Amino acid sequence: MFVCICARVRECEVRSAILLGAHTEDAVGDACGAGTHCGTCLDRIEEILTEEDNVVRVG
Repeated sequence: MFVCICARVRECEVRSAILLGAHTEDAVGDACGAGTHCGTCLDRIEEILTEEDNVVRVG
């Protein structure tokens, strides 16, 4: 599923960027381009960041 339509970035790419160390919306954008155009996807990127943070804390 696409998270960022503008940059054609899939959710798996965002999650990979996070796992490789992107811990902010800006860092995700730098890593894969998501959220760097219109900004519509920034809420979803923040949700994914929170989800991944919760996985790390629990796991």
